[in-house]
Amino acid sequence: MQPLVATHQLIPAQCWEATGAERRPTQTFPFRISAFADATLTAKMLRLTSGRLGSLLVRRTSVMSASSSRMASHEVSDTADMSRPMYCDRLDIPLPDKPYRDVLTDAEESLKQKEKGPWSQLSREEKIALYRLSFCQTYAEMKKPTGEWKTVIGGIFFFVGFTGLVVWWQRIYVYPPRPRTFDPEWQAKQLQRMLDMRVNPIQGFSAKWDYEKGQWK
Repeated sequence: MQPLVATHQLIPAQCWEATGAERRPTQTFPFRISAFADATLTAKMLRLTSGRLGSLLVRRTSVMSASSSRMASHEVSDTADMSRPMYCDRLDIPLPDKPYRDVLTDAEESLKQKEKGPWSQLSREEKIALYRLSFCQTYAEMKKPTGEWKTVIGGIFFFVGFTGLVVWWQRIYVYPPRPRTFDPEWQAKQLQRMLDMRVNPIQGFSAKWDYEKGQWK
């Protein structure tokens, strides 16, 4: 008689003999091969996906950097230097920080030299030309009414008309038909029913109706 041995102390062959079960061939090796192949395929797919994603991100980043640099260069070129004196026509600033014309021609330079002499020797046209070198508009020109109000009024009428067309279209194709309670016949019957029920007979609706004469008091 053989001594009893714990099952976990036996090797697989002895386990089969101890239990008396039928030994079956193991299927571990093919399963391991298929699992390894699936893992390899998954790794390749992930590598391809990450590569494509990386290339797409690189392209998008390059496009965005190019567009941002283009926009930055455009903004820099269009931005005015506020640290320098600027010219502006305003009613509250009679003397701007700089003259209207900085770059002068030879004729204008000679006129500016002539300006330093007595103004009695200047003609009316020369005085006007000198004024236009320093100022763009006169006070009369700045106070002159413009036709901008016509554009504003026209825009208001346009949007009001467009809104009316939208409301008209909704009344025809969107809103449901008007309830029958708005019909005059229905309102007359409702009024008669309220009088028959003597609604608010003290100081309200029915108190203003003369039931003996059948008319309003």
